[in-house]
Amino acid sequence: MHANRHPSYAALQWEQSLTRRQLLGRSATGLGVMALGSLLGSKSADASAQPGWGKAKRVIYLVQAGAPSQMDLFDYKPALRQQSGMELPKSVRMGQRLTSMTADQEKKPLTPSHFKFAQHGNSGRWVSELLPHTANVVDELCFVYSLHTHAINHDPGITFLQTGNEKPGHPSLGAWLSYGLGSENQQLPAYATFISGGKPGDQPLFDRLWGAGFLPTQHQGVRFRRGCEPILYLNNPSGIGRDTRRIMLDLSSELHRFQDESFADPEISARVSQFELAYQMQMAAPELTDLSDEPGHVLRQYGPHVDQPGTYAYNCLMARRLAERGVRFVQLFHRGWDHHTDLPTRIAENCEQTDQPSAALVRDLRQRGLLEDTLVVWAGEFGRTSYCQGKLTANNYGRDHHPRCFTIWMAGGGIRRGIGYGATDDWSYNISRDPVHVHDLNATILHALGINHTQLTYRYQGRDHRLTDVHGEVVQPLFA
Repeated sequence: MHANRHPSYAALQWEQSLTRRQLLGRSATGLGVMALGSLLGSKSADASAQPGWGKAKRVIYLVQAGAPSQMDLFDYKPALRQQSGMELPKSVRMGQRLTSMTADQEKKPLTPSHFKFAQHGNSGRWVSELLPHTANVVDELCFVYSLHTHAINHDPGITFLQTGNEKPGHPSLGAWLSYGLGSENQQLPAYATFISGGKPGDQPLFDRLWGAGFLPTQHQGVRFRRGCEPILYLNNPSGIGRDTRRIMLDLSSELHRFQDESFADPEISARVSQFELAYQMQMAAPELTDLSDEPGHVLRQYGPHVDQPGTYAYNCLMARRLAERGVRFVQLFHRGWDHHTDLPTRIAENCEQTDQPSAALVRDLRQRGLLEDTLVVWAGEFGRTSYCQGKLTANNYGRDHHPRCFTIWMAGGGIRRGIGYGATDDWSYNISRDPVHVHDLNATILHALGINHTQLTYRYQGRDHRLTDVHGEVVQPLFA
């Protein structure tokens, strides 16, 4: 009798308790499956017609949080030396908006870089003396000098870089890739994230930057931390063994499945999948973080801080180890690039922390044959002004936020080697050739992974959303 009553009782409970949000969520799950099939079909259909389509299997994204100064690192502007201390011409600024930090500043003196530049590699790329290790791998890199964005302040700027929207609540790039492509390793997350650098007072980073937004929560990034417990809540409680945990998970999954049948909430299945992933990671995580199998010459390549968890060098090595284990998207955030004052000192510190590990990561991936199908991206949320914020002195200056143009680099994953794309004017203030919007960058990253950015969608609140919103064009000349 109970067996006959149960289906109608569950249906009644489902009918009475199903909310609009749950209904849309359940519908979106089905749409997601159809969208994935469409994506895979598009990849197959377009592979021969679009060179570079789908060569990458994974991404390592090196986010330099705080906005590095492009004309102190990569965008060489010798003309600024002849105009040092002069006002930026009004014909250059063209009435563009400024932040509140310099809008009322009476004088905005043009400020050349304090650092020397030289050309490097067969490609002849100009690189600052601050980045000698990056200079040695320029022939592996593709520089984009003409990136631009909307936001002029940090939080909306880095949110836009990560999610394609200035407002919180949208999925991050890594979450979109987890949703669209899944993971190649069932014992590790599809999306891993790390944080390094920064000092008290530097711009904070929020969990939503690697969050899933309105996608199912199993697609959010798993944050690795320094210390004896790199992933929170992974270890068993005291007195609980692995066999006991397995029994608990099985029983919990059974209860959750019953609830899922009754209430149709996609977050229930997401919770079950996260519990299972945590159980699998109990075996995989210790092996991942054990560096005893790394040869000494590889460790030395990443620099003296590689054995210190929480440093950028350690995180770069971890990114390579995750990539070779099939993790789809690894993101490293390095704080401390917000240099409104004392730029020469602080930018040198940041470069000392990041230059050698970044170059080592590219070189290490190449040596292991992983760079061909791993896309590496180095980028901040916007650029810096060519004029000084505050008073310009002989040995000190700062720069304000500048969304009009900034420089990033990419490597691997089908991207052309040793090239520069786009250009800025003599003041690194406006783009003079081949502009690339952040939406274009995200479309290009998805393209490298075999995804048509217009087809990777998720229905939420009555409309189909995507990473690039209704914008974005793939930058085809970047592909080999």
